[in-house]
Amino acid sequence: MSEAVVAKRYADALFQLGTEKQAHEEMVEEFRVVKEIFQDNKRLYTFLKHPRVNNEKKKQFLDEVFQGMSTDVVNTLKLLVERHRVEIIPFVIDQFRQMVYDAQGIAEATVYSVQELSDAEIKELAAVFAKRLGKKEIKLENKIDPSIIGGVKLQIGNTIYDGSLHAKLKRIERNIAGAN
Repeated sequence: MSEAVVAKRYADALFQLGTEKQAHEEMVEEFRVVKEIFQDNKRLYTFLKHPRVNNEKKKQFLDEVFQGMSTDVVNTLKLLVERHRVEIIPFVIDQFRQMVYDAQGIAEATVYSVQELSDAEIKELAAVFAKRLGKKEIKLENKIDPSIIGGVKLQIGNTIYDGSLHAKLKRIERNIAGAN
């Protein structure tokens, strides 16, 4: 079975658990922290996947590292370690977050700009696209990309809305080349 399919199954179970306990927001936030910890500490993967370290030591380590987090989050990590599925932890987290956001009418997007956008600009852009896409809210992440020259480029899922100066220049270039 592919990792995406397996991750989806774990995410489905987490979503149901979060629904029963009415704890989606808390779980999303805790899993965000977990994902950051895994991204910042590549040696953590190595340790949790190491065949010579027994599962009990790995579980004890997870209890210590993620102390203060909900038992549901920690138990999920332990289960994935026990079943030798450490590599799918980020996929499970992403799938779970996406399921929660879909249920709440929230979309995630990345906005590319030449310079950092102000909070007001981000809020206005999020409000415009939320209304346009029929979403309750859009969570925007601003990334700097000097190659766009000016304007902004917004990516929501697989859809890109390109209002950058670079894209406009490319269109003009194609029109001129097509006219010749």
